[in-house]
Amino acid sequence: MKPDIHPVYATATVRCACGNTYQTRSTQAEIHTDICAQYHPFFTGKQKLVDTAGRVERFRQKYGKQAAGSSSES
Repeated sequence: MKPDIHPVYATATVRCACGNTYQTRSTQAEIHTDICAQYHPFFTGKQKLVDTAGRVERFRQKYGKQAAGSSSES
């Protein structure tokens, strides 16, 4: 292998929006996430909508009833 071409792989801190912090290894010193294992529906077993960007609402505003009645156009 060639010397000095690999990135530095050091300890990193992962910070969640809820305030939890985790230690792992990465090429980045700090990593910020929106959701972590403490609140993610897969790990908690509880189903809840995680829509941080409001994409569903923007879709409904843009297309409204047109998306629901698209089969009646033919």
